[in-house]
Amino acid sequence: MATWTTIEPPPPSRVVELDTIAAQAAAIDELIAIARHHIRVFDQDLSQTGWNTAARADRLAAFLREFRGRSLDIIVHDTRYLEAACPRMMSLLRNYGHAMTIYRTGAEARIATDPLMIVDGMHYLHRFHFEQPRAALGVSQPQQTQPLASRFEEIWVTGEPGVTGTVLGL
Repeated sequence: MATWTTIEPPPPSRVVELDTIAAQAAAIDELIAIARHHIRVFDQDLSQTGWNTAARADRLAAFLREFRGRSLDIIVHDTRYLEAACPRMMSLLRNYGHAMTIYRTGAEARIATDPLMIVDGMHYLHRFHFEQPRAALGVSQPQQTQPLASRFEEIWVTGEPGVTGTVLGL
């Protein structure tokens, strides 16, 4: 039984302008499919782009379980939507808490209004403002991804515990 894994070449380099929420949801699914190590997400609350769909949860679970060391880091301004209306995301957090973190932004980052998704430091989805549907998808764009990854880091370091996968009670 072979234990080797094949290393797939990176997808062709491209940048695409997106102008609908549906196109962004499809771009998120595309980025999850090409992710190999890390997925990092910043959003207002994950309510607009299909984060609680069964298909998305299945893709994320497959990503997290395929290889040890993979991670999904999410930071949002408001966790209420996740807690109240995202049972699939909460189930992922319970099952993959060792590889998944959900934070709430700290006060310093609450002014951020441009949702981001950074994958493996090479691919990105950048929505220019949460109130507008315009975004850019970059695939195999490490140089364009770097400033966005730095922006994500700036937001991430302000993070405070948001949602946990455990239920506490008496």
